[in-house]
Amino acid sequence: MDFFPHDEFADALRANSEYTKNFHDAELTGVAQKGLAILTCMDSRITPLAVVGMHTGDAKILRNAGARATEDVLRTLVLATYLLGVKRILIMPHTNCRMAMGEEADIHALIQKEYGVDTRSLEFRTVSNQVEALKIDVNRVRSYPFLNKGVVVGGAIYDVSTGKITPVDC
Repeated sequence: MDFFPHDEFADALRANSEYTKNFHDAELTGVAQKGLAILTCMDSRITPLAVVGMHTGDAKILRNAGARATEDVLRTLVLATYLLGVKRILIMPHTNCRMAMGEEADIHALIQKEYGVDTRSLEFRTVSNQVEALKIDVNRVRSYPFLNKGVVVGGAIYDVSTGKITPVDC
């Protein structure tokens, strides 16, 4: 496929055209103005900047299924802590997360059954205990040897029903 699928993205392109009419963030740099990076889930119910009272340019946002501290997240955080002003990292999974509602094998089996695709070579990083997984991820980031010195890492769980974040001692 060597063309852009305009029909499939028509709504997004129209919305972007409207967005550009009032665009006012050209003066922002790539630096996180509030020194924060948030690792959260890809769940569309979460608006990370709004959750912590921030705006465009204030924080770096990293998202993946389950808000897990993967190798790619760690690589990105190294760049963020040296080059993009990040001094604080908040790892923020959420309630009612699909990655915390079943075992890894169950998700592979569901995809195989429903779509005929064998995904067993992938690691989805499901969790049976979100708090324990959060503690593991916070400590993984804290102990990562390539992060800039003095970076503070914390964990909290976002409640999709109330909008509240609850800090977790890690």
